[in-house]
Amino acid sequence: MDKEFLHKYAPLLILCIAVILQYNIFVTPAKLEQTHREILSEVSQIYITKSEFSIVKEQLVDINKKVDKIYDTIINERG
Repeated sequence: MDKEFLHKYAPLLILCIAVILQYNIFVTPAKLEQTHREILSEVSQIYITKSEFSIVKEQLVDINKKVDKIYDTIINERG
């Protein structure tokens, strides 16, 4: 590299480095891991897992069967 080239583009390079450092454009692995854990905790508070959903679904199926039996019993007693 020429000294002339370096003198010409040095302010631009310094500006780019300053912007990168000021706005934290590149993320460290530690900060990325922290953000990942925050996202996982927020998601776990809002959504349920597949296994929990299947358990609730089975419970709803059982409730529907029991309601059907009660309905059938009521219909048979009236008829």
